[in-house]
Formats: sequence, C-alpha cells, structure tokens
Amino acid sequence: MNTSMNGPINGMNTGEADYIIVGSGSAGSILAARLSEDPEVSVILLEAGGSDVHPFVQMPSALSIPMNLPRFNWGFESEPEPGLDGRQLDCPRGRVLGGSSSINGMAFVRGHACDIDEWAERGAEGWDYAHCLPYYKRLESWYHGANRYRGGSGPVAVCAGNDMRLNPLYEAYIAAGEQAGYPFTPDYNGHQQEGVGQMHMNVDRGVRASTARAYLRSARARPNLRVLTGVLVDRVLLQGTRAIGVVYHSGGRVMSLAATREVILSAGSIGSPAVLQRSGIGPAKVLEAAAVPVVVDAPGVGENLQDHLEVYFQYRCLQPVSLNKHLSWWRKGLIGARWLMTRDGLGATNHFEACAFIRSKAGRRSPDIQHHFLPAAMRYDGRSAFGGDGFQVHVGPNKPVSRGHVRIRSSDPAQSPSILFNYLTAREDVEDWRAAIRLTREMLGQEALAIYRGDEIQPGYHIDSDEAIDAWVRANVESAYHPSCSVKLGAADDPMAVLDSECQVRGVKGLRVIDSSIFPSITNGNLNAPSMMVAERGADIIRGRLLPPEEVPVWEPDDWQTKQRSVKGHDAY
Repeated sequence: MNTSMNGPINGMNTGEADYIIVGSGSAGSILAARLSEDPEVSVILLEAGGSDVHPFVQMPSALSIPMNLPRFNWGFESEPEPGLDGRQLDCPRGRVLGGSSSINGMAFVRGHACDIDEWAERGAEGWDYAHCLPYYKRLESWYHGANRYRGGSGPVAVCAGNDMRLNPLYEAYIAAGEQAGYPFTPDYNGHQQEGVGQMHMNVDRGVRASTARAYLRSARARPNLRVLTGVLVDRVLLQGTRAIGVVYHSGGRVMSLAATREVILSAGSIGSPAVLQRSGIGPAKVLEAAAVPVVVDAPGVGENLQDHLEVYFQYRCLQPVSLNKHLSWWRKGLIGARWLMTRDGLGATNHFEACAFIRSKAGRRSPDIQHHFLPAAMRYDGRSAFGGDGFQVHVGPNKPVSRGHVRIRSSDPAQSPSILFNYLTAREDVEDWRAAIRLTREMLGQEALAIYRGDEIQPGYHIDSDEAIDAWVRANVESAYHPSCSVKLGAADDPMAVLDSECQVRGVKGLRVIDSSIFPSITNGNLNAPSMMVAERGADIIRGRLLPPEEVPVWEPDDWQTKQRSVKGHDAY
C-alpha cells in the first residue's frame, strides 16, 4: 500500500471493508444501516464516543444533561467572535453513537421547500425539494400517518410530544400568534411551514428517536456491519489522489483500515472539514500553516460555515401553570422515576410543543425567523432563570448572511480546530435581529397571553431602540447549535464547492462527505431532519437507485412581496 502522498503508517492494519464511514451521527448511522442492507457489501463504522444506552440520553426531558457532559460532547467553542464583542460561544457536537442526534433537542424541522430549492439554485444539481421530499418521507413515521408530504412507516418516529395537553400556555401562545396576524399551520413540515402551530419532535413512545436507536441498533446484528467505538480518526489514507482507507487512534495505538470501494466522512460540520484538512485536502495556506502536506488544494474545505443564533425572550407568568415548579431536584427525580417506569409524563417530551415560523419583512418569499415556545423560564443547563413561574420563546433569524470557517491548527487529531462563525458581521443579519426582537415582542403582547403575562424579564421593555437591541443581542445571543455548510455541494465552476452533486470530493476518487457540512446554505429550522434526509439520499446515490422526485404544492402568501406584519413605529419591518 503506497501511502507516501499523505504520510506513513506507524501502526497495524486492522482490516478492510468495502465502505468505511467516519462518524456515527445523524448521517453516519443512517449510511451504515442503509449500505449494509446489501449483504454483498461490507461496512465499517467508526465513532470516537461510546454507547448511547444511557437514561440521560434516552429521556427526552433530560436533553440538557448529555449536552453538558464531556462523555457525550466534543465540547468545541468558537474563537472570539468580532460581531459579538469578542465573546466565545459553545459549539457542542455529539461524541456518542447517534452523534448530535443523541444530545440535541429533538426538534424535527425539515426547513421550508424554498430552502431546499435554494440548494439546487446554488449549483447542487438534483438537490431541490422535489428530489429530497421522497427521502424526508422515507425516514419518518409521522404519528398522524402518511400523506403526500409525510411518511408513515420510516425508522424515525415523529410526534408532537404530549400534544400540548399538559399545559395551557401552549395554546395561549398559538392564539397570540393568530391574534398578531399570523396564520395557523396544522403541519409546518408539510404543505405550510409559515405560521404558528404545534412543534414536532423525533420521540418514539416517550424515548429519544436518535439515528443510533432508529437505524443502527437493529443494523448492528448484521454480519457485514462492524462498529468500532472509542476511535479517533486521524486522516484519510490516500494513494495518489485516491482514498484507500483511514488512519485512526485507539487505546494509545495508531492503526489503519483499508476501504476497497469508498471512504465516507460523516463527522459533521466541524469534524469532516478537519479530517479532510489533516488528510491534505483543503486550502493550501491553512494546510501549510498546520504543517500538513498539500495533496489537493481545495479552497472551500472548512469555509462557508453557517449557524443559527437565538436568544431567550422571557416573561414572568402570573398563573402557577409553568414548568418552573418542576425544576427542583426532587421534582425532577419524580419525573425521571415515572419515565423510567412508564415512558410517559413530563419526562417523555422536550417541552418545545409549540412554535412559529414567520418572515422578518415583506419581500421574503418564505419564513426566516423561528420560535421555540417553552412553558418555563430556564437556562439551557436546566436550571431556573429566576424564582417563580415564567415562560420563554427561543427566537432567532435563520437565514444569516455572515459566513465563517473551520481550520485545523496542526496535524494532531486531538487538537480542536479553530472555529470562527463571524456572527453578525453582515449588516443584514443585524437588521434581521431588530425585526426578530420587535415582532416577537408584539406577538407575545397579544390578548391571548394577557392572563399569564407578567413582566418582561429579558430583553426588557427598555430594550427598544436599534442601538439598544443591537447591544443586547451582541451581549446575550447564543448558538442554536446548528453548524453547517463547511464542505458544501455545488457546481464545478464554483471554486468554493468542495463536492459534486453525488457528494464526491472533487479531485479525489473514492471519497465522499455526507452530513450537514454539505448543505450549500442553511435551512430555516433545526438541522437534524435535513441531515437525516441527506444521508438517506446519499445512501441511494452510492447504491445507484434514486427514488423519483415528487412534485407537491407548497403554501405561500399571495402578498409576500409587499406585506408583512409591521410594528408600530417601525413600519420598515
């Protein structure tokens, strides 16, 4: 085996397979399960973390716990962000079977059809909504059953939690949205994303429906699938410009695996560009600075990084109906005990059971602002934000213009890469945040919430001018944990497009990337669902058996070019 192009191997070869998949996350677990359906091929799946069989991973309401444990989380953080007064933000990524689908908030959001069509418009041929819809449908089992937009028999169970039955604040929030002039949507993942309605989650009979549980658990019984955990992938082995395997670290030893057909990177929007760069595939200046020999000068590897930001819009609640009373340790214990015995109750939901998708201004064809409503006022670590009852909306614009990057610092796979999102460095992003704050305050100020709404804790009514909003957002905004787009698909004439439409790395044979890093642009919503869809479609691309496209109508307001909610004194919005 000639490995001279990207370094020698001072370790043992531990086997070979037709396909080697790096990362068992939202995409990797699906790829391993789908490719190993063919008994004629062999698959090895590599994961740096360990087992997902843990009550804090499986119980939906415990979502804040695994996200804050190094056992399950890579624990990345950004560089000081120039648009956020130099603040560094956490960037958690799953380090466990199931990857980030095992530690995320389980919100199931496909994104608007326009978001997916935008991928094709940006040069990703065949990745429009009509071609992607069949794969959204194939992956899910929607609790209302199959229809033109939804799947009814897929591996991933999708429901609406406790269906809002356990708290009146959900319905009050939805009613407030309608009073503010927004339409009600019975299914934002179907015909109509725009509006207010129930939120969906990938929860299966009270248990987190991660890709490890939905796909990998049954697939691991196949003799042609081998899953290795606790391994840190160093780089892709190249023979010239052909991928022939991977080098990895395990138990203090350096080892390699050979791929007879392909290596597939599914390490996510931080991990996949880092592995490529350590393999000598990336921007020449970045590789040279890290003392990595350049094999393929690919300027787009690690660039185009995008993410969503959010803030917590919090109010005191005048009625004792919020979840705050359940945040003491002993009440959490009771919730957990019930869940362990019955898989129901408050432990069986992520509590984001109502939401909204709205447009920031006239002239936007589809929504670009998202709300997650929570009938509690709390922090992401699960602790109460203040004494007494409260409720909050997680809000943020979802179509940022700002772009960042992921760049390795050295060839050492144990060293975290440099991550810079460049949040709010584009003027348009700052203006969208002003609209998001004002439109959200107007919506939450409606009569439907009057009997519950107390003081606005944050931002606070005094945060109203452009300057005050800008400063408050810079000081308080947090990542919504949706890094994406760092190894994007695109046309051959786009020098920043790393991948062709079949997810193949340009300039390298036998190497693909399939995960959220390949998005040409970020979608309006949480990213787990489109990441799973990408894996479903990517598996079929590899196997050469694509499903036919499905054309369906998608709702949009007739007056989207000229009309949007306006806030008194700020009619530009």
